Parts: sequence; C-alpha cells; structure tokens
Amino acid sequence: MDCFHLTGIRCYGYTGYLPEEQVLGQWFEVNLTLWLDLSVAGKSDAIEDTLDYRSVINDVQHLVKTSKYALIERLVDAITTSILESDRVKQVQVRLTKLAAPIPDFGGKITVEITRSK
Repeated sequence: MDCFHLTGIRCYGYTGYLPEEQVLGQWFEVNLTLWLDLSVAGKSDAIEDTLDYRSVINDVQHLVKTSKYALIERLVDAITTSILESDRVKQVQVRLTKLAAPIPDFGGKITVEITRSK
C-alpha cells in the first residue's frame, strides 16, 4: 500500500488535563502516515486522483486549535476519525506530541500514537 508522510504539523492548542492547559494552551506537533492507493494519480498526474494533503493539514490544525479535551488520547482519536472519513484513506497513523508538558523537572516530550484502519 502506498502512503503519504505528513510531518511537523505544529499548532497551538488547548487540550490538557490541568485547567491552565485549557486556558493558557501549549504547542503540539502532529505527524501523520496515510495509507492509500496512489497508482491512478501516479499515472494521471491529476490532483483529482489523489488526496489533497493540504486539506488534511488544515483539518488537523483546526482540530488542535479549537478542541479542549482533557486527554491528548481523545484529541488523537478525533484526528484519526476525521482523516478516516476520506474515501481514499485506508489506514492512518497519528502521532501527537505535547512539546512542553507541564510536569516539574521534566524537559522531555509526551507522544501518543494511534494506528487505525477502515
């Protein structure tokens, strides 16, 4: 199966368990792998025969910017569900990273990864 890798989608959002995370917000990074058949587009060279990944990026940015979930697991699930609504996408992997989790003495990142198929 063919795939697109869309990486480094950075957005400022308001998902988090702590109340201040939903008020002050924080930066997130989303990386996607979308599995679909690209054989027709490979021959036709027509955007109508493929997935317009600009719309996928826009949808992800909108979800991150406007959602206020307590858990990043819920945000990743919402992104996954949204992408799988496309007729073209057969499987998706979403990796969402909280770039600066508000945890004392922790300078690392927190990442949740979900892979779903139709």
